[in-house]
Amino acid sequence: MRPPMLREVRDIDGRADAAGRVLEVAEAVSPVEAVEAVTRELGAALGASAVSFLIADLSGRALARLAHVTLPRSTDGRGATVPDRRDVEESAVLLPFDGGPVEETLRSQQPKVLPPGQSFAGGVRQGQWTVLAPVTERGEALGLLEMSLPTEPDADTLAEIGRTAHLLGFVVIANRRHTDLFEWGQRSTPFTLPAEIQRRLLPSAFTCEGGSFTLSAWLEPAANVGGDTFDYSLGRDVLHLSVTDAMGHGVASALTATLCVGSLRNTRRQGATLLEQAAAANSALSEWATSVADEGFATGLLGRLDLRSGVLTLVNAGHAAPYLARGRDVTAVELPGCRPLGLFPDEVYTTADLMLEPGDRVVFVTDGMLERNAAALDLISDIRQTRSLHARETTRQLADDVLEVTGPALADDATVMVLDWHGHHGRDRVSLAGADADR
Repeated sequence: MRPPMLREVRDIDGRADAAGRVLEVAEAVSPVEAVEAVTRELGAALGASAVSFLIADLSGRALARLAHVTLPRSTDGRGATVPDRRDVEESAVLLPFDGGPVEETLRSQQPKVLPPGQSFAGGVRQGQWTVLAPVTERGEALGLLEMSLPTEPDADTLAEIGRTAHLLGFVVIANRRHTDLFEWGQRSTPFTLPAEIQRRLLPSAFTCEGGSFTLSAWLEPAANVGGDTFDYSLGRDVLHLSVTDAMGHGVASALTATLCVGSLRNTRRQGATLLEQAAAANSALSEWATSVADEGFATGLLGRLDLRSGVLTLVNAGHAAPYLARGRDVTAVELPGCRPLGLFPDEVYTTADLMLEPGDRVVFVTDGMLERNAAALDLISDIRQTRSLHARETTRQLADDVLEVTGPALADDATVMVLDWHGHHGRDRVSLAGADADR
């Protein structure tokens, strides 16, 4: 039996208890059906004639509309066929970014209202107004809420749709832990086994906005996975981060990366210092290499940002130097050179401190952004030119830039992490529907 619609439930003030109903609806159905059920009820509460959730594709360059039906082949409103995937009764229609309203909404994190008849990547709505609203949590762009309305929405309705989209983000995050449906829908290309292993090593969110910082990272995989990973974790007064690059390609590289990241996370969660984390990872990789009579090492940058002081402490284990963007200046950060993790079991690692100032941006990369066919990329110039972009959009732009000079088949993984330091730790983050508009 369908649960009662949102608009039928009233609290003591006569207003819809939307949050309560969303929780009830989401918990009443299977995790596979939760987003569909919630969007249906939210759409009914707002008088929408149609409502969809468009999930961000793992390529970072498209959205996908999921549906529990076998769809006929779709068109984009101009007669061109839109790619779609089917798995039994599940369908995923891919909406590649084309610079239009869908892409603009996701990148700008600002809702858009499209009048009846306007063509966009999602199609054409004759006689209906279409609202596209970002579905975002702490700056992580999960996708868009697409809603069709019979009349032009006023400011109050748009604000309510924005809150609805933000709420939907938490439903997605909670329910994707229990099913492969969302991940399946996000994969427009099949994963190899090494890519599957690599994917599991990455944090569940690539972007995090805090009151004093914004962090975002992106990994552009090579045709034969090259062992790159990135990671971060936020404590009460500290931000931990790492970028690592395991030697080689394929499954062997993925296994080395697994051991490296697993060791770093394990010691970090035990409260170990950066030097203790580096030493433990070095020991684990060295022992592994000895046991299999093969080399298995990884370069890495390990970081710990004191959110109270703005001091970023770094350990460089044979990795490419990070870049500091301060004002219009972009320079490589000079760090003590230590050898990669797992190469020499008796290696002694050292730390270096970088005092950040509000407005600073630190960019971490792997050698896939610098070597071989990526050598033509003017990374310093690109970092300077993307200073005004949100950290999330900067990582995407830098990934696009490296693909422009290398072509679609990278020789090595290319990873970039962007850390923006705002200062004033303890100050509340100012956000609207999951995104900080000022950033």
